[in-house]
Amino acid sequence: MSNTIARITLAVLTSASLMTLAGPAQANDDVTRRGSCTGASDWKLRVGPDNGSLQVEGEVDSNHVGQTWRWQLVHNGVKSGIHTAVTQAPSGSFEIRRVLANFAGTDTITLRATNPQTGEQCVGRVLF
Repeated sequence: MSNTIARITLAVLTSASLMTLAGPAQANDDVTRRGSCTGASDWKLRVGPDNGSLQVEGEVDSNHVGQTWRWQLVHNGVKSGIHTAVTQAPSGSFEIRRVLANFAGTDTITLRATNPQTGEQCVGRVLF
C-alpha cells in the first residue's frame, strides 16, 4: 500500500514539474522589456517571431491624451525612419506595430521616442 502511495506521489510531482517547465516555453517565444523614460512616461517593447520575420510592438504611455511624440525603430543599427504618433484616450499612450526582417544571429531592436514639447525621451531595447 505504501509503495502504491509513493508511486502516485512521484507521478503527481513529476507531472507537476513537467507542466511547470513546459508552460512558459509553450506560451510563446516573445521577448518583452519595459522601462521608464526620462520623465513620468513608461515604455514597453515586445519582439516575437512571425512567419520567418519579427513582429515588433512598441508602446509609450505618458498618461496624457493628445501629446505628440517622434519615434523611430532601429534594427541592428539601421533606422527605419522617424515617425510621429499622438497619445490616445483612454490611457494616454500610443502603440506601434511593425514587421521586420529576421536576420541570422541576434537581432537588436531599439525603440526611441521623444516628446518635442517636453524633451522627455524613451529608449527601449530588445535582443532577439
